[in-house]
Amino acid sequence: MSEANPLPYAGVRVVEFTHMVMGPTCGLLLADLGAEVIKVEPIEGDNTRRLLGSGAGFFPTFNRNKKSIALDLKKPEGVEAALRLIATADIVSENFKSGTMKKLGLDYDTLDQLNPRLIYVSHKGFLPGPYDHRTALDEVVQMMGGLAYMTGRAGDPLRAGTSVNDIMGGMFGAIGAMAALRQRELTGKGCEVQSALFENNVFLVAQHMMQFAATGKAADPMPSRISAWAVYDVFTVKDGEQIFLAAVSDKQWAIFCKAFGLEEMLADPRLKTNNDRVRARDWMMPILRSHLANHSAAELSAVFEQNELPFAPITKPQELFDDPHLNATGGLAPVRMNDGHMAKVPLAPFTLGGERPGIRLQPPHIGEHSEALLKEVGYSDDDIAALRAQGVTAGD
Repeated sequence: MSEANPLPYAGVRVVEFTHMVMGPTCGLLLADLGAEVIKVEPIEGDNTRRLLGSGAGFFPTFNRNKKSIALDLKKPEGVEAALRLIATADIVSENFKSGTMKKLGLDYDTLDQLNPRLIYVSHKGFLPGPYDHRTALDEVVQMMGGLAYMTGRAGDPLRAGTSVNDIMGGMFGAIGAMAALRQRELTGKGCEVQSALFENNVFLVAQHMMQFAATGKAADPMPSRISAWAVYDVFTVKDGEQIFLAAVSDKQWAIFCKAFGLEEMLADPRLKTNNDRVRARDWMMPILRSHLANHSAAELSAVFEQNELPFAPITKPQELFDDPHLNATGGLAPVRMNDGHMAKVPLAPFTLGGERPGIRLQPPHIGEHSEALLKEVGYSDDDIAALRAQGVTAGD
């Protein structure tokens, strides 16, 4: 974005006390949209930087476009520095265990007394209520919120293959912050925004709850559901390759049958409408699977694309780095990984004026901006040297 066309939240300052995925996602979105997001880290850095396995990519994924200041909040001098920063902020965001910020004197009620215009975003496992004392994780709420039941086979609950509640919980925190900024324009007053994993998960499974409300019949888990569409499935084809193929309307069914020489099935009165075909899946699908089995996935993709029928290759996450559409449209951008090497990361999945919000700042080193930020809020060189000597701050 240019000076003549700035990002929408340019000039908004966010101070975040976050780690892992949920809180950082909120800050990521605000930062991508132009806000100055200051990440307050422990002296040794956010533990997320050191995760292994499935968490190894968390930090570079969710912390671009941010600044870092390292402060020891267990020391009063660290809290004082944090309060000075907060005094310059529009938004504070946190996702620590309930009660942690209150012990530090950095909770909403305390900060509201200091600055009634402050917007405070709190990311938790549960909104206030009977469960709010529990420790929650994405997988915990997927299990108790119906999502794992719907994802797995009957009797085999299975978490979704990504941190859906953490990411969406952070998104709703950001949406709440945006709404609160607009409300502040109208009222002059900030407010507390609360986002929670469990409530987010329930929002995701609302369609299945309402299916029961509408029909009186419980939703089956996705692997055993009765699909609303007759041809809407994964096919195993030549050389054991797999591909997802769909024909979800009567028009698409006709195109599909003509494209693959299935005129007899097109003329069969038992398969006339989509609902007829849904009821006939037990005997219809084996015929279709056998008919398509000797085609390669590439051949099927070409025919489906040529006829504007829905299809999808079964893609592994690491294969997306080479996806031609993502690379042609600028959907991936260079990002610095924890060890310093560069990789590509997906950008926010929308455009503003035809442009994807990009990376202005690489994920910060621990305390990369400590000195500059402390000077900005009134600390002298001698003050900063003293704070470093006391272990209150650190940085490159």
